[in-house]
Amino acid sequence: MIAMMTVAAWLAGVQQMPLPIVEMPDAAMVAGGVSAAADDPLTRPIGGARATEWLTPVPPERLFGNSYLVGFAGLSVALIDTGDGLVLVDGALPQSAAAVLANVRALGFDPRDIKFILSTEPHWDHAGGLAALARDTGATVVASKRGAEGLRTGKHAADDPQLGYGGSWPAVTTPIRIMKDGEVLPLGTARITARATPGHTMGSMSWSWQACEGKTCKEIVFAASLNPVSADDYRFSSAAGAPFVAGFARSYRIMGRLKCDMLVTAHPDNAGDGRYNSAPGACSAYAERSRQALAKRLAAEKAGAAK
Repeated sequence: MIAMMTVAAWLAGVQQMPLPIVEMPDAAMVAGGVSAAADDPLTRPIGGARATEWLTPVPPERLFGNSYLVGFAGLSVALIDTGDGLVLVDGALPQSAAAVLANVRALGFDPRDIKFILSTEPHWDHAGGLAALARDTGATVVASKRGAEGLRTGKHAADDPQLGYGGSWPAVTTPIRIMKDGEVLPLGTARITARATPGHTMGSMSWSWQACEGKTCKEIVFAASLNPVSADDYRFSSAAGAPFVAGFARSYRIMGRLKCDMLVTAHPDNAGDGRYNSAPGACSAYAERSRQALAKRLAAEKAGAAK
């Protein structure tokens, strides 16, 4: 069982603003000694020092039953073996695509069997690798309608709280399958449900499915980010921020009522002290930490406006 991190520690983490995206001129070495070629436009490294930290290698790991983790210390990527093809959840960074596929192979699977890649949000740290992964596997990318718009442009949406940071990532030019909240993606033995969880972006989508070992089954939730983070001049208390505050409230309700035996978050440290959290009430606790962070952010904005 993974211990829950303290609220104070989590709040400190969400207050750290993302670094601007900067391209690195040379090839970057990532997990397992796999290199990302700087001359490939779909895997050219972005993200600078923060990306290097997030891509710290960790071995692929079985979550439960047919479900695995094939990502990194700071960015989660999940793999589901449906018996009739594989499904990836999230795409990490452009330069990490080769390492993700190497981790899939290390588990004994063929990346050419990946049929779908599910996207949590149109941000560079989770969507940056989607274009390369889709190209190299032939898989179909799956996202919400708003999420798909960002994936096709490779840029933040005009209303994104993090728009002020700028930067871009490789756009997905292959077909994108759009799914609605509550819609189920069936493949083999898996039934993967789309869970709209707006707030961090308006197109954020979480994903849930059941994994079984014998007669024992567990509900796994791969949750999109719920961090109320933004560029310095953005205000969630403004008219532009109101839809995002309402989106967060909806996400809290959704996460609070999900059956959630194992929680995986897009950034592992948001789940708890480890790569996932199997403590009772993990999804509700995840939502509550975000609720407190947002309340603190709104209070700070109010106090600043009153000066």
